[in-house]
Amino acid sequence: MNVMLFGAERQSTSQATRSGGLSAALSMWWPIPIRLIMGYGFAAHGFAKLARGPDHFAGILSAMGVPEPHFMSLVVIFFEIFGGLSLLLGALVPLFALPMIVILLFAALTVHLPYGFSSVKLLAVTPAGAQFGQPGYEADLLYVAGILSLVIGGSGPYAVDNRLISWIARRRVRVAGEEAGPAGARTRT
Repeated sequence: MNVMLFGAERQSTSQATRSGGLSAALSMWWPIPIRLIMGYGFAAHGFAKLARGPDHFAGILSAMGVPEPHFMSLVVIFFEIFGGLSLLLGALVPLFALPMIVILLFAALTVHLPYGFSSVKLLAVTPAGAQFGQPGYEADLLYVAGILSLVIGGSGPYAVDNRLISWIARRRVRVAGEEAGPAGARTRT
């Protein structure tokens, strides 16, 4: 069964195996780890902000000079939690993509840019454990790349988006059939 998703035709695993071998059969699964890792990451950051309280995050935004910090803290928490769940489920990913990318780019430019590219900066290893410096913007860019990959390439198998697209397509066919009327019926204009 071929499925049209965001303009790209996808094959089922059995078709891909017959036509191109194991590599082709496995290639359709690439979005799954991206969705799971990024979805969990976004949701975890949103829930952490929510657990500390939106006012705590609003204080950080206020110190950064963000206008309407209380409102913006709620907006960011909303998009991190529900955008993360969207990625996990593969549901409405293109809808949540732009706000999540804006959040990431804002964080990269205002918080992480002064610390350079690398997200991992090992400063020292002491008897107490590893000591790390402030993270750079590398992880922000990786998240942006992952989101863009899902928007361009689709959310993959077991994504709610696939069910939504199928439902919309069936509905369009049904509505088009109802507008045409019964076969052979004349319409007045």
